[in-house]
Amino acid sequence: MKLSIVKIGGNVIENKEELSKFLKAFSELDGPKILVHGGGKLATQLGKRLGIESKLIGGRRITDAQSLELITMVYGGLVNKNIVAELQSLNCNAIGLSGADGNTIQAHKRPVKDIDYGFAGDVDGVSAPTVSKLLEAGLTPVFCAMTHDGKGQLLNTNADTIASELSIGMSENYETTLYYCFEKKGVLMDVNDDASVVKHIDSQSYQSLLEQNVIADGMLPKMENCFHALKRNVHQVRIGDIGMLDPKSTLFTTLTL
Repeated sequence: MKLSIVKIGGNVIENKEELSKFLKAFSELDGPKILVHGGGKLATQLGKRLGIESKLIGGRRITDAQSLELITMVYGGLVNKNIVAELQSLNCNAIGLSGADGNTIQAHKRPVKDIDYGFAGDVDGVSAPTVSKLLEAGLTPVFCAMTHDGKGQLLNTNADTIASELSIGMSENYETTLYYCFEKKGVLMDVNDDASVVKHIDSQSYQSLLEQNVIADGMLPKMENCFHALKRNVHQVRIGDIGMLDPKSTLFTTLTL
């Protein structure tokens, strides 16, 4: 059976109109599906209002105890429940989850090397049987970017990584396609030209694009997650904007080994 796992980018989440468009397209995807979201930009905005300073290094959040409280409220509450409510209005029977719920995603606190990321989690494993039971019950899991360590500690975990690890775990029983949905139409040869989409990338062309500096900065960790998933039996990975969820669309980037 086919399964779609879609990770939604922060720029879509914070734009109410784009989020509504995305959720409608997501709700219309055939077959079982899973949604993964973060909410870092909203957490930063709310943090400013509450006087909580967000500390980011290389685009990654330093999660101290105060920041962890903030993102638990924003990711697990504000963003997650609004998405679930809107999906219900679209006749998509969604259930909001963190990795702690049903023990679906366990992780460990990232060890301190050069930087102490605080309560940041690196995924150890996904409980595919538990997630499968939800899908078989006709539910659509909506995961926020939080996991737990099995000892009572919540952990902030990169949403791209959660989507990748979920797709790997679920690929034992499903033909899984992983979608990274953000504001661009795919990987672009020219960042200033939205029409310059690289339609297909495999391991060989990926190396070439790296050397040409076409893939750089924030796209690097995303691509690492893509190939990590593909090497562990995920059927296909797609990167693009909301339009790629339309079965008729051809303008997005497909990644294969």
